Amino acid sequence: MSVQPLRGGRMPALGLALAAAVASAGAAPHLPTSDAQVVETLPGGPGAAEAKRRLRASLGVSAADPKAAVEAASAYLGLARTQGDARYAGQALAALRHWATVPPDQTPPEVLVMRATVQQFIHDFDGAEASLKSALARRPGDAQAWLTLATIRRVRGRLAESDAACQATGRTGPAVYGIACLAENAALRGRHEEARASLRALLQEPALRGAAQAGLRQWLSTTLAEVEELAGRPADADAAYREALPLGEDGYLRLAYADFLLQQGRAAEVAPLLAAEPRSDAVLLRLAIAETRNGQRNGAAREELARRFDAAAQRPEGAVGHAREQALFALDVQGDARQAVALARQNVALQREPIDLLLLARAAMAAKDDTALAELRRLRDETGLKDARIDALR
Repeated sequence: MSVQPLRGGRMPALGLALAAAVASAGAAPHLPTSDAQVVETLPGGPGAAEAKRRLRASLGVSAADPKAAVEAASAYLGLARTQGDARYAGQALAALRHWATVPPDQTPPEVLVMRATVQQFIHDFDGAEASLKSALARRPGDAQAWLTLATIRRVRGRLAESDAACQATGRTGPAVYGIACLAENAALRGRHEEARASLRALLQEPALRGAAQAGLRQWLSTTLAEVEELAGRPADADAAYREALPLGEDGYLRLAYADFLLQQGRAAEVAPLLAAEPRSDAVLLRLAIAETRNGQRNGAAREELARRFDAAAQRPEGAVGHAREQALFALDVQGDARQAVALARQNVALQREPIDLLLLARAAMAAKDDTALAELRRLRDETGLKDARIDALR
């Protein structure tokens, strides 16, 4: 079972474009920056089996080669996403096993950043931060590492620390990434006009209008859409999402837009939107919620996802890292508000993105749980989150 995030904590197009920009300056090769990013699309059937065989073979001959190990780990992480199976994340870590017992100050920085990427995927945020700090101590000009650190700190609700990493991103890489990173944080604090103005100004830059920059424009438009959601401007959010969709294939964008459609009562549009996406847990969850909203109580997506949850529960790690997905499944598919509250509270102990606090708010209100509502208020005070969607639930 994958543990990919349902909303933020991602930089798919940004990571790709940043890598191209810094590579041209002689910096490190591209490393994926979130579990939502497609590193390599490996189709099912014989092709996927052959890809897995080649990956396993590569581990035996290149375990001590940092570049080959990082490439193998990246490919395994791509499989974890596309196949919806977190065991591939374990194999991604195995690809880096040569450095498992090597002190951080003797481990290649690119290996540390790749390890942090996998740790982020499995929700080991403490481990990811430690890996990134070790990498940056060796290579303080690594914009990719700074950007990943900014995202992890944002996911955990530590916006001031995320700001510092955003600023370092802008200093060490192209300024656009630092500006956009800070805009995301401003929006979370309720400074929506400031964030909107920054993102729109970036989108108007002549240098970003070429076909080669479509991925970057797509990421900026997606971020703008999320800012509009936080501001309670659904029409503007919808326009920004629709502006982003034609700019390329991006699984995160389609998942984010599916979330928006579900929130807006447009469940019938979700299945067509996700029809071509790999049947990852995140995709199945949205399809299952759409089935339920459309009156299908025993839909195929619901049944498949339930089987995956059951299988995950049998593994040693159980539901660790899956609380958000399970809470949404309990609330929006099974209609079990009390179970959703328990899982949502478990989830916010780990990550505090807008979707996490919104989920806790929805579950607490459905269950009429005053304790959970008090926890929500405390978390909003701690993180400084301003979200019109939560306000509208009152």
